[in-house]
Amino acid sequence: MNLQVENVPPDLYERLRRHARSHNRTMSDVVIIAVEHELARHEWRERHARRPGVDLGVSAAALLEEVRDTRRRELG
Repeated sequence: MNLQVENVPPDLYERLRRHARSHNRTMSDVVIIAVEHELARHEWRERHARRPGVDLGVSAAALLEEVRDTRRRELG
């Protein structure tokens, strides 16, 4: 199946061309990989957003500060 992309800015086209050449790939290969990567990120975010929250009883910032304090004491 084919997909045509119109009105690609010249600087983006040139960056894409250089990237493809430096990785011994076709421009089509690079675009397909980039689209697959972007869709995977989007799908991960959707799955993550549907997960129920976890109540730790304290804020994550407080837990992080506790870990940092412990590390400071251990390191002197």
